[in-house]
Amino acid sequence: MIEITLVGACGRMGKRIAVAIDGSDDTKICGAVEYAGHQELGRDIGEAAGLSAAGVTVTDQLAEAIKNAGVVIDFALPDSVVRSAGLCLEKKIPLVTGVTGLNADQVGVLEKAAAEIAVVWAPNMSVGVNLMFKVAGEVARVLGDDYDVEILETHHRFKRDAPSGTAKRLAEVIAEALGRKMDEVGCWGRKGITGERDRREIAVHSIRSGDVVGEHTAVFGTLGERFEITHRAHSRDTFARGAVVAARFAARADPGLYDMQDVLGLR
Repeated sequence: MIEITLVGACGRMGKRIAVAIDGSDDTKICGAVEYAGHQELGRDIGEAAGLSAAGVTVTDQLAEAIKNAGVVIDFALPDSVVRSAGLCLEKKIPLVTGVTGLNADQVGVLEKAAAEIAVVWAPNMSVGVNLMFKVAGEVARVLGDDYDVEILETHHRFKRDAPSGTAKRLAEVIAEALGRKMDEVGCWGRKGITGERDRREIAVHSIRSGDVVGEHTAVFGTLGERFEITHRAHSRDTFARGAVVAARFAARADPGLYDMQDVLGLR
């Protein structure tokens, strides 16, 4: 049985991960963490997630909550991931996170931890999205430089970062397949008189609307035709199930920095 401490336990994703853990035969929650002052502190995580009581109280004391953990799953905010990574490194506990919007220093903390523990960091833990990454790279290699690349992502109004981590990773996969670097060819939306499109440009556009869980489309267009790959997430449960799969992988993996391509054997 893999015992999991869930950080960001009462957020939109955290509650769905709690449900996914509860529905799995080989995982259980041993700790649930939220930030100081959160309204759910002191409540049973099972009840907070709409389940029966799990016997685990939501706390803001991370060090105490991870003492029995086999894996920590953090779906909170970038600062939280830094704190989780530091404690996981100290206690030698594998870490799984899907948090996006990390800066270079925060990524460096994950990389440092990964030298001694297994860290699974993926902007999107959906099986379908990770298959999309693989397919998009193959499509880009086949179509080559004759096709313009545009990426469109849509998320709910509450999302804090833009573009989404998934869209950025999708752009990176396509850029790598085409022998380009996103810091040289990336275009993050357009405004004004932009002139004719640069043929090597890879553009990413963000929409924030209502309660959309997540939609991503990669568009490959040339004169006379357009080829599109689209993934639509209908609920957060697809990401939650992926997080549990990642936790199983991390529990047995050697130290290193992994993503869902590693977890799903898509490399």
